[in-house]
Amino acid sequence: MGQLDRFKLDGKNALVGGGGGAIGSAMAVALAEAGAKVAVTDISQEAVDATKVRIEAVGGECLAVAGDMTKRDEADAIVDEVVNHLGSLDIMVNAIGGGAGKVLFEAQDYPDDAWDWIYDINVRCTLVPTQAAVKAMIKAGNGGKVLNISSVRAALGINAGYSAYVAAKGAVSSLTRQWATEWAKYGINVNAISPTFVDTPQVAMLLDDPEFKKSVLARIPLSRVGGTEDLVGAAIFLVSDASSFITGQILGIDGGLTATQ
Repeated sequence: MGQLDRFKLDGKNALVGGGGGAIGSAMAVALAEAGAKVAVTDISQEAVDATKVRIEAVGGECLAVAGDMTKRDEADAIVDEVVNHLGSLDIMVNAIGGGAGKVLFEAQDYPDDAWDWIYDINVRCTLVPTQAAVKAMIKAGNGGKVLNISSVRAALGINAGYSAYVAAKGAVSSLTRQWATEWAKYGINVNAISPTFVDTPQVAMLLDDPEFKKSVLARIPLSRVGGTEDLVGAAIFLVSDASSFITGQILGIDGGLTATQ
């Protein structure tokens, strides 16, 4: 096997949670282009069907199934369907998350309902499908890869009402390290990427504010926000054989932001 072949995903089957969103769909298409068969799930059947069309357009195979990843029975059923349809599950990508810009409150007044919502979409939607996926990986006995999406906000505060979000992404980073430790004995690697702002519809409201965007760019040495295309290379690397000795790591994809802090 040549060194570049270690980045290929031929013969691998992946499940992308949040595969109907901007980041999740970009990752799903990239995994398919790298050779994987890909299943995508999200709360909206219409959204995952749109991703399926994109995957099939690049010659990939895709299973698109809607589900609520806060619900354990739905996550379990989707993983069972993926295994039955594709034959196995080798890669779990957790791309459900975000929401910070929609619920900004001062820390002392942060309301319970907003806190619970942020934790559901960022922590529970990572926890529940991963548990189901890893049980399938352990049963198959062939190892596997888990990729989470954390954030620079897991390590850096921001004076903008992000209490729940920074706590939730901190939990995702901590779970990444804990899972890597516990599941290493099964040959399962667990890593995360940690982006700064990525130009997606979710953060458009924030980035549409010229003063806010100016303040963001002033903190990023590369002087731009990220795009989904900036994330997919790292994702392919971290779920491929090229990263077989890497686990429990949080890879910053932030234009140099954390290097200045």
